[in-house]
Amino acid sequence: MITPTAPFPAPRATGAADGLTVAIDIGGTKIAGALVHPDGTMTATTRRATPRGADAEGVMAAVTEVVADLSDSPLWASAVRCGIGSAGPVDTSRGTVSPVNIGAWREFPVQARVAAELAARGAELPTVLAGDGVAMTAAEHWLGAARGHTNALCMVVSTGVGGGLILNNQLHPGPTGNAGHIGHISVAFDGEPCVCGSRGCVESIASGTAIARWARDQGWTPAAGASSGNGASIGNGAGGTRDASAAGVAAAAATGDPIAVAAFDRAGRALAAAIAATATLVETDIAVIGGGVAASGDILFAPIRTHLAAYATLSFVKELQVVPATLGTHAGLIGAAAAATMLLPSPPSP
Repeated sequence: MITPTAPFPAPRATGAADGLTVAIDIGGTKIAGALVHPDGTMTATTRRATPRGADAEGVMAAVTEVVADLSDSPLWASAVRCGIGSAGPVDTSRGTVSPVNIGAWREFPVQARVAAELAARGAELPTVLAGDGVAMTAAEHWLGAARGHTNALCMVVSTGVGGGLILNNQLHPGPTGNAGHIGHISVAFDGEPCVCGSRGCVESIASGTAIARWARDQGWTPAAGASSGNGASIGNGAGGTRDASAAGVAAAAATGDPIAVAAFDRAGRALAAAIAATATLVETDIAVIGGGVAASGDILFAPIRTHLAAYATLSFVKELQVVPATLGTHAGLIGAAAAATMLLPSPPSP
């Protein structure tokens, strides 16, 4: 069913081509779709829960339902392109995805399958696939915190750490769509093993999962209170809950808990080192950080900025800004549309 939505507040479109974009956002908890206008407003938004325990075709069935919902819109015939943003890893050279949070999809040909669903509903559209970090980057450059910046690094700090790059006002996804994946830059050569197989990666230190794990390993005990609702809470045996997630660590840091403060300082230092390294390599002048951990505000941003001064020391990176993302939950769909607009040729004029 198509659910109406208020238009997305777009102050102005920067470089958006004419025509509507079919936007699809695929994640571990939901699959969403919308028709996105050239000014960033979204209409005909719809979503489905990402099926749990389903096989590959079961997950694809939810994507098909989203496309079917969008095709019921009277604006469907005005669509000129399609953007798909997906949790990764992705391989945009092959149009495949293997999301860590969708176990049924391994090298799943999502781009070809979505294109086929579009064609079956009378819309043979050029289609592009982008990883969620790249899509978020496209969104923040178009309508968010990186708007107006020629070179930018945008990051998602959540269960994992991902990102993307804007270079010379162009989205730079790389050959397989993974350029800017800052979470797997090593910032501690003798650090802990990372799930990717390397050692001392940013993600192994600064992700929400890593922050909470390190704090607990140092003896931090979550205080009784409200659960973060993310499944990371543990019962306290007295009718309340104890939030053992990164959100719980952030709440403790806000009260001055020394271990919680140290956990976020450690994460901020890792992020600062990686941001400075990226800026030094490609001369970005802003780093935009979104995701669930970034919602902790200055608990995270203050240590990043403090440590950044020690890493970004050369004259051409000393003015590097670190700011929070502004698009929030809109970033997935807006980013899928923005990536398609930036990476696909503009449609011919009528």
